[in-house]
Parts: sequence; structure tokens; C-alpha cells
Amino acid sequence: MITVLGLGACAGDETATAYGAAEKVWVLQELHGSKASDIATLTFPAPGHIAGTAPCNSYNAGMKAPYPWFDAGPIAATRRACPALQAETGFFAALDAATQIEVSGDTLILTDDDGRQMVFTAAPDGD
Repeated sequence: MITVLGLGACAGDETATAYGAAEKVWVLQELHGSKASDIATLTFPAPGHIAGTAPCNSYNAGMKAPYPWFDAGPIAATRRACPALQAETGFFAALDAATQIEVSGDTLILTDDDGRQMVFTAAPDGD
């Protein structure tokens, strides 16, 4: 494991991208202990960036915190209206509040300072 950690540091990327989050589409399964009722995704398209789809809109943000810390923002999103805007507001608030990230195989967990979690799993075929 030390070798993997060292390779991420040598590449100059100490974000979650270098620690197993890249090249996967992460699908929200659980938000603060409740099963996700609307589809939302998270990707790491390049070092220092996140992107995805919320229940209504696509979004992106910078993400510079070294792993295992998570600090994304500001979040930029499209502005389409849909019936799931309330769920989207909750998703963005949880994403903004997240301070730690854990990547373990096909599971990614974001945790905020109060211990509340967003649980994602990798899409089976990467999309």
C-alpha cells in the first residue's frame, strides 16, 4: 500500500483521484442514513475536479484537498427545474458539507463533521 500512496504523491496529485476515485462513475446509494430516492452521480474527471449529475442538473467543482480530506467548491450547476429540486438541494448541501472521503474498492463514502454520510457505489460498467 505504501507504493500506491507514494505513486500518487509522485504524480503531484494527492486528492481522491490518485487513490481510487478516478475513472469511475459513483452513484449515490444513501444520503444521511436514508436510501437515495433520486439518481445522483459523482465523478473525478481530472485531478482537482469533481463533476456529476444531481437529481435535476449537472454540476462541477474544484477539489484540492489531499486524501482523505474532501473540500469541493464552489459548486457550479446548470439551472433546470424539475420535480426533484428539493432532493437536489439536499444533495448539494451534503456535498458542500462533506469534509472526508474514503474510497474502498467500489464504495466511496463522504462524511461531514457531524458524522453524516453520503454513500456511493461504482456504476457496474463505469457509466
